[in-house]
Amino acid sequence: MLLQESKIIVTGGPTREWIDPVRYISNASSGKMGIALADAALSLGKEVVFIHGPIDVSLLKDKKYRSVSVDSTEDMLNAVLSEVGENSVLVMSAAPADYAPVEKVKEKIKKTDGEITLHMRKTPDILKNVAKLRAEEKIKNIFVAGFAAETTDIEKYAKGKLLEKNLDMICLNDVSKEGAGFGTDTNIITLFFKDNSKVELPILTKNDVAKKIFSYIESQLLSRR
Repeated sequence: MLLQESKIIVTGGPTREWIDPVRYISNASSGKMGIALADAALSLGKEVVFIHGPIDVSLLKDKKYRSVSVDSTEDMLNAVLSEVGENSVLVMSAAPADYAPVEKVKEKIKKTDGEITLHMRKTPDILKNVAKLRAEEKIKNIFVAGFAAETTDIEKYAKGKLLEKNLDMICLNDVSKEGAGFGTDTNIITLFFKDNSKVELPILTKNDVAKKIFSYIESQLLSRR
């Protein structure tokens, strides 16, 4: 399998987990890295799908690939599972919320004196679900790349995710560094692979980072032939 033979699925942006009709838990992901990846993929794969959480829709104006808009982490999981299949490349650059309120309150919670307590549950882990399908051989001939946005013990956590989620590659970025945080037009990425090799990229525009990532994915696919 090469990129030109593959369906490329890219995820990007945050997800939202609603507390009440007006408040939600989310993060500062802009979706710019995901869009850069989808843009780069367009000239490489036979089909490109961009699955994204709530982002500025003007960023998607005039894009030639298919976009799928989702809201919650569970929505994103369902969208990914409906798109991924044999001869797929999945690049999971989205930043899904890790926790959600146990229950969404039907009416706006009124501000009162004192504190309130939110009871939270873990949201579905999208990459673990994909890994399970791979292990059960329900999805064959697939390449999966994840992202790890970290601030402490960054290499340890990235390598842990690579193994735990059975990834072929993980893209680590230290979001505490200038030029690598959410919403920026640049990124600083280190790539880790299953064979324990790694590649450190300098600060680059997200468009150039995306091109580099797909160049390494293509190299990995070629090595399988």
